[in-house]
Amino acid sequence: MTGSNGHQRRSLAARRLALLGSVAVLGSAVILAGPLGSGRFAESAFAATPASQAQQGPNGFADLVSKVKPAVISVRVQLDETPDVNMLGRNGDDSNGPGSFRGTPFERFFQQYGFGEDGPHMQRQRHQLITGVGSGFFISADGYAVTNNHVVDHARTVQVTTDDGKTYTAKVIGTDPKTDLALIKVQGGGDFAYVNFETKMPRIGDWVIAVGNPYGLGGTVTAGIVSAEGRDIGSGPYDDYLQIDAPINKGNSGGPTFDTNGNVVGVNTAIYSPSGGSIGIGFDVPAATAKAVIAQLKDKGVVTRGWLGVQVQPVSAGIAESLGLKNAAGALVDEAKPDTPAAKAGIQPGDVITAVNGNPIKDSRALAREISSMGPGSSAKLDIVRKGEQKTITVTLATMPSDHEKQANAGSEDNNGPTTGVPHLGVTVAPANEVAGAGSTGVVITAVDPDGPAAEHGLQSGDVILDVAGRSVGNVSELRSALADAKSNGKHDVLMRVKTANNTHYVAVPIG
Repeated sequence: MTGSNGHQRRSLAARRLALLGSVAVLGSAVILAGPLGSGRFAESAFAATPASQAQQGPNGFADLVSKVKPAVISVRVQLDETPDVNMLGRNGDDSNGPGSFRGTPFERFFQQYGFGEDGPHMQRQRHQLITGVGSGFFISADGYAVTNNHVVDHARTVQVTTDDGKTYTAKVIGTDPKTDLALIKVQGGGDFAYVNFETKMPRIGDWVIAVGNPYGLGGTVTAGIVSAEGRDIGSGPYDDYLQIDAPINKGNSGGPTFDTNGNVVGVNTAIYSPSGGSIGIGFDVPAATAKAVIAQLKDKGVVTRGWLGVQVQPVSAGIAESLGLKNAAGALVDEAKPDTPAAKAGIQPGDVITAVNGNPIKDSRALAREISSMGPGSSAKLDIVRKGEQKTITVTLATMPSDHEKQANAGSEDNNGPTTGVPHLGVTVAPANEVAGAGSTGVVITAVDPDGPAAEHGLQSGDVILDVAGRSVGNVSELRSALADAKSNGKHDVLMRVKTANNTHYVAVPIG
């Protein structure tokens, strides 16, 4: 599944995000989260606590640190830099250059910060060994350990150093670029101290502690709180990060985040940083995600995910009003790809998926996470809204393709067919089958009024309007009729399905 408007999601804040293994990479951060004092507040405890007692801080984390710190490791890798793999040309950083992220959702971070192949921060040194450092943590006594994919990607050799100073050689068992997680296995050792994943999500405000290897210092402990959950930083389709404020920096990448019981609640991956250093905004892969991914890597060496085969987008307020929905929630289906589970089950463009197996779907990202968490061959019950009616459709999921399919080009810019204006939208259109390269269905936009509603909502010349308010349109008469009917029915916005050069998606355009 892909979000059709993903290229528009970048914000100023997102441009300043840095992977802890990239522009500002975390080496090995371990975070311990817990409540103030000895436990969580009862509902009335805060008001009943005397002022002198309420002003006291935490009792300290020394006992907790002594318990979990032996399970935290420093990870050092050597990378053979070739013309095809360019890393940051500075020893002591995380293994976090453009080469390590090429082909992953994180590659664009480097381009925005000038770390491209020809960027000012790059030195192309052919066949030079580059050393990178990061962090990780043992999850079993026999030496299995978790770190970030960007720490060990393209590694020629991997070495880990334990808290007692011993060094071991490790092997990469498997990686998952989509969640930036990796599983390694220490060779020639045993009976290591290890930690477990927490089964419950921490609460916002819970204390957290990071133990890791910032700037290669090793064994560094920092404390903070869980600042937020469900963060989308634009790195991929499964973004669902915990936000923490425990200081984490380069070298903390791959380190665990613990609660006050000593269980891992997250894996440090990225920070928000205008300067490259910690300003108290870090992002962790949640324990539930990490646990599921690592289990697959240990079992098969790769991660397989369920696949529905739809292109979806969030339901905006305008789209909700156009469809007569009470709430702007769910995932709107732009297209069900041919010969996919969705198409075979009868999913149609315009359907709004509101729940999967009874779990409410907030937006398109939530749908992607829910489907991907299910194995190929699983049966999923989808609650949908189709033209105002509630339906339940059962789908048998397939395996997510390893490579993205090439998307069809919308066609030539040669608009040689007859055109007609549509003042309601501020566009000039022509039947698609009369314009070279535009396809056989819909009407193609041949010109856009820069001050009109269509331009304001992102429509461009060459886009093809496939249907309006659920009605297929093949010429200007059908387009005008659909717009007129929507207006006469009291609609302030009309929902149009539009095919662009990159995808097919819905746009709610005002027609008042």
